[in-house]
Amino acid sequence: MMHYDLIVIGSGPAGEKGAAKAAYYGKKVAVVERASYLGGTGLNTGTIPSKTLRETALYFSGLKQRGLYGIDYSLKQGLTVSHLMHREAQVIETERCIVEENLRRHAIELIRGDAYFLDASTICLRETGERITADTFLLATGSTPYHPPGIPIDHQTIYDSDSILRMDSIPSSLLVLGAGVVGIEYASLFAALDVQVTVVDVRDAILPMLDNEIRDRLQRYLEELGVKFSLGKRYSSVSVSDGSVRVELEDGGLLRAEKALFAAGRRACTSGMGLEEVGVQISSRGEVQVNDRFETTVKGIYAAGDVIGRPGLASFAMEQARMAMIYALNLEYRESCSSVMPFAIYAIPELSMAGLTEEECKRQGIEYAVGRALYRNNPRGQIIGDETGMLKLVFRRSDRIVIGVHIIGELASELIHLGAEAISYQRPLDSFLSAVYNYPTLTDLYKYAAYDGLGVLERNS
Repeated sequence: MMHYDLIVIGSGPAGEKGAAKAAYYGKKVAVVERASYLGGTGLNTGTIPSKTLRETALYFSGLKQRGLYGIDYSLKQGLTVSHLMHREAQVIETERCIVEENLRRHAIELIRGDAYFLDASTICLRETGERITADTFLLATGSTPYHPPGIPIDHQTIYDSDSILRMDSIPSSLLVLGAGVVGIEYASLFAALDVQVTVVDVRDAILPMLDNEIRDRLQRYLEELGVKFSLGKRYSSVSVSDGSVRVELEDGGLLRAEKALFAAGRRACTSGMGLEEVGVQISSRGEVQVNDRFETTVKGIYAAGDVIGRPGLASFAMEQARMAMIYALNLEYRESCSSVMPFAIYAIPELSMAGLTEEECKRQGIEYAVGRALYRNNPRGQIIGDETGMLKLVFRRSDRIVIGVHIIGELASELIHLGAEAISYQRPLDSFLSAVYNYPTLTDLYKYAAYDGLGVLERNS
């Protein structure tokens, strides 16, 4: 039997980065992947494809250019899903090659097969019966869309977040069941393509993790795009009839559309791995239970990424895996993971946040103030035609330390990192005033949000 210092099961963001971290320190590492491709959900059906599709939709729809330059840019006639997917296929293939090259560069052995545990130190490949042992394991098998009973997801009329990328034609209308990150991202994407979109959720608000002001601004923009919201509504049945989707609500309402997307949660990929048999504790949705060092209930078996549950983001998964390997293999290092993790939602418009919201400050009894800067008052914002964007700084009144940053608008996911760093290093609002930013840039929004925040303090002093 082959023996390794570390075996990683899964080649997604967590698996790749965890394996590379261990191999960098001279450990003998193997990655086991059962799919025919590398990169996991993040690369092949989730993060990268959906974000590429977003950019493609913006390009073909001309949404960014509508009203600019005195030209009426409207949706190109005869647009099909194959048009949208052309660029996606190129990006995915390039990224797969990058992952493969990273494994090769770190001398990580790639083993193809479906692995399950025989005991805490041995796995077996289902296809060949080959047994492989290791001192340490990292579970990085990711997740798949959750399919609840009663929802006839056939991937032809009712899709999940994986199969919607294989839709053969752009529908005239779409029902989105779920107002979380995935639901809102796809709702805005299809609305940009002039699809009539209705979002249904039992909760009273979309994206409850967002700052209320940012969320309200997003919902108003989506409503201007034509998105309809049916919130606080529970559906009693979902069915396919005469080639369309029919959703009956408990309050007696009825919704119909040509297609539907079910986007209400995910399930960890742990079925058939023999984890419970060797003592690894998992939840009802298959999520692996770990401690603060990412170790499972079995010594030597670690887990990171979607397989351990929320937040289900590639950026978090990578850092979780790196830290898990540092703990597992007692690696000497000069790094640590920031306690401030930025969070982005690639809707149209883009959103990103780090730190505390106003609502969290109120719940925690923190005396705070807010500074705002609008894209429409920023020269670069005017140039690109972003009329809805806003950058919002939340800071403590007592010492003006920045404790929250919230952005809606173009390049929000890029701009957030300056704010996240300020939170991490406990910098005061004044630090943005002494900085010099290129002109014209959206980064200058930080300076004017800081000016606004100081003005708020002066007016209330």
